[in-house]
Amino acid sequence: MKIAFYGSSLLSSYWNGAATYYRGMLSELARRGYDITFYEPDAFNRQQHRDIEPPEWAEVKVYPATEEAMRGVVAEAARADVVVKASGVGVFDNELLEGVVAASRPDAIRIFWDVDAPATLAELRESPDHPLRRTLPALDFVLTYGGGSPVVEAYEGFGARRCIPIYNALDPSTHHPVPADERFKADLSFLGNRLPDREARVEQFFLEPAARLPNRIFLIGGNGWETKGMPSNVRHIGHVYTRDHNAFNTSPLAVLNIARDSMATTGYSPATRVFEAAGAGACLITDAWVGLELFLKEGEEVLVARDGKDVADHVEVLSPDRARAIGDAARRRIMAEHTYARRGAEVDAILREATSQKRERSVA
Repeated sequence: MKIAFYGSSLLSSYWNGAATYYRGMLSELARRGYDITFYEPDAFNRQQHRDIEPPEWAEVKVYPATEEAMRGVVAEAARADVVVKASGVGVFDNELLEGVVAASRPDAIRIFWDVDAPATLAELRESPDHPLRRTLPALDFVLTYGGGSPVVEAYEGFGARRCIPIYNALDPSTHHPVPADERFKADLSFLGNRLPDREARVEQFFLEPAARLPNRIFLIGGNGWETKGMPSNVRHIGHVYTRDHNAFNTSPLAVLNIARDSMATTGYSPATRVFEAAGAGACLITDAWVGLELFLKEGEEVLVARDGKDVADHVEVLSPDRARAIGDAARRRIMAEHTYARRGAEVDAILREATSQKRERSVA
């Protein structure tokens, strides 16, 4: 089956946290026999900050961020058996969504794949005339990055035929233990871009603990933090390319995960970083969110913090031996239950069942 996938970027993680999710998921589907074309706009300097070149398992078409070019790639949806419009492309999102649905064949499987469902659902609640609301009845599925039953119920309440969470996972071929790197040595490290719905939580869960522990070393990676006031024991290193993620995760005593506001409120939304850190065997400290136990066990496979004081307390008493034991336990759990091989099998089954049902209906 041919998949036409319209997303933010497969080649670059620059201001694009979904990159490793796309890579893990689509490379696994390619291994299962799907012929994949990924369409991404040349926007936000992503092509100047590529992590990878076009992979052998997908054709990548980079198009100019213009309306004419967008309409050109939309027309190619007619060639595909499965047409996917992801959220957050960043350029002509509404036009892409309505365009690929209109251009796709009647027998094609049409999917909206939401990599930030809590935020998208907030938009739908505020905008009764949102293009996605109009398009939902024409879609076969909404697949989401996470969100659990709250997201499923909300999407189906807006008219989605079926909403299925396809959670983040680990690709052990790309994220795995490596030797520590002096560039990333610290007591606590955090990786994430500076975003309006994350910044206050970074202040609470990262900068406040740094101020509480002036003799400890804190490291922050990601875009946008260069103008942020920080304690003197915090070092900012800017964008971290995916080739350095393993070393970033294995070099500090512990790695911090901080959910964005909407994901923390909704729950059931583990970030890509959770699986990357666990895959590298890092000791992960995360802010608390509902559904965490589906992925990692508190106290044994992950440390959980309800506020900045909890983070500081964890760092203050954490020994290298305990950090290693937690990281090893997390890696075993994720390798056993949360790999892209498992997620790919899940999506493959969904697509094959939907294709079979459409064929049966057309014959009848």
